[in-house]
Amino acid sequence: MQHTAAGPNKTSGMNHGRCTAVVGLQWGDEGKGKVVDLIAPAYDAVVRFNGGANAGHSVVVKGERYALHLMPSGILYPGKLAVIGNGVVVDPEVVLKEISGLNTRGVDTSGLVISDRAHVVMPYHKQEDELREATLTVMSATIGEAGAGDGGGGGAGVKSIGTTKRGIGPCYADKAQRASAVRMGDLLRPAVLRRKIEIACALKGPMLRGLGAQANPDAAGLTEWARRMGEQLRDAIKDTTYLLHDLRAQGKRVLFEGANATLLDVDHGTYPYVTSSSTTALGIPSGTGTPCSAISEIIGVVKAYSTRVGNGPLLTELLDETGDRIRDRGREYGTTTGRPRRVGWLDLVAVKYSVMLSGVTSLAVTLLDVLSGFDELKVATGYRFNGVVTDRFIPDGEVLSAAEPVYTTVPGFSADLTTARSMDELPVEARRYLDLIESFTGAEVGLVGVGPDREQTIRCA
Repeated sequence: MQHTAAGPNKTSGMNHGRCTAVVGLQWGDEGKGKVVDLIAPAYDAVVRFNGGANAGHSVVVKGERYALHLMPSGILYPGKLAVIGNGVVVDPEVVLKEISGLNTRGVDTSGLVISDRAHVVMPYHKQEDELREATLTVMSATIGEAGAGDGGGGGAGVKSIGTTKRGIGPCYADKAQRASAVRMGDLLRPAVLRRKIEIACALKGPMLRGLGAQANPDAAGLTEWARRMGEQLRDAIKDTTYLLHDLRAQGKRVLFEGANATLLDVDHGTYPYVTSSSTTALGIPSGTGTPCSAISEIIGVVKAYSTRVGNGPLLTELLDETGDRIRDRGREYGTTTGRPRRVGWLDLVAVKYSVMLSGVTSLAVTLLDVLSGFDELKVATGYRFNGVVTDRFIPDGEVLSAAEPVYTTVPGFSADLTTARSMDELPVEARRYLDLIESFTGAEVGLVGVGPDREQTIRCA
């Protein structure tokens, strides 16, 4: 993977800077933050284009771990712009907490820019999220018991989604419903802000009470809270669409950072067990205002095994000592929630599908070192569904749950990989594992992660 300057793209006589995207190819937690942090020095701005505080990126620099939720990972480099695009839903309290925490540790956050069109996660969104999950959990149990033995799958379709309860889904729903939505720019317009929150409270009060809330939302209190948030973030709130186009027109280089991951995409993931935004490279144009034709390189990040948080199918899931071993060695606990992640063998059927969706130009394979010590490794290279084997992913959470993985077994490796800095230093079995990933997905491996630190990375080109 080479990060050399691309030739100029001619548009209206202007030379435009190069754009690169980093996206996750599984169910999240692949190590996108580390990859972004690693290549960020070659770029002038790092841009988040989707998701919200439900995302969590862990970056380790010289043994020091940084957990980022809304901040683009490039914030750890002074002098670079860290842009939160219009496609992100912003919890201002989380942003301010991250700013304070980073400043305390000596990180300069003056490069933060937040789109005035990004939508605000309000306190009532988090309340709604939690009440919905609780209601769905009860409904799932009740309907599941009533439907037992009916051959119809019991409570299928009403299971809780397994959200982080951060208000992400309700905020995106308000964005689509429009009248009750609050955007970051509204925080700086008191009259508009008050009117929008009054409308939202009038609409949401009956719904929240129906879900079990004890009182109506306090419009006056919420307006004051939002106004204070806006004042503290005033200098960061800007029109990021023009900002990014201006940067490109000046020949600057822009790096787009995806949150969550492909198989959680609201359109293309394991629906309904997905997040509420477009998590693939397809979400960059709508989430930032940057055209897809501007993106010349798309790096797909894939963990050397599979993990998932929350409900939904994970066909290769390991509910045994092997799974526990991988979880503990890989520190597979949620950055945002602390929840233990579900763990399974690598699912190449899913990864190949994700490579196709985003048009991935190279792969970054992370946490390969975690698999050291196994005599053999299994990789899903097909699904058996209704007696038929296919190598095509099934983007439906309910349907996919009925499939079974078809495994290819390969020799494991025992060497410690954490000190390797070139492909030649990897054992032959580890290199063959990477070869299998390349040959099945059709994408070349450009980076290999062999440990959590920035320096524990092999550049393959």
